Amino acid sequence: QVQLVESGGGLVQAGDSLRLSCAASGRTSIYALGWFRQAPGKEREFVAAITWSAGITYYSDSVKGRFTISRDNAENTASLQMNSLKPEDTAVYYCAAPSRMNYGAAYYRRRGSYDYWGQGTQVTVSS
Repeated sequence: QVQLVESGGGLVQAGDSLRLSCAASGRTSIYALGWFRQAPGKEREFVAAITWSAGITYYSDSVKGRFTISRDNAENTASLQMNSLKPEDTAVYYCAAPSRMNYGAAYYRRRGSYDYWGQGTQVTVSS
């Protein structure tokens, strides 16, 4: 089991920056951490992911160039630095972890690849 706790959400204006953190704990090894988001009335969508050992990163097209995912192996934390925020970035952001290692962007972009989820943190971007 892996427990995930997100923090860092809030209300900001368009163009501002925000940094989300995800703290992981538990007995199961961490292979990767991903960030997903869900806006009201919409499906939960992939935002970014990072593999734990190699630090390979993946991004959705909508955030590439604006968001940066990183991890601290020693602290078992992952962060999502969000710059140039837009109103359409408004959503609940979830941290997630898969229960096994795999390879390739398609695996880490897929919601079903993740077995453990945090409770989510609200990000609201006003125009």
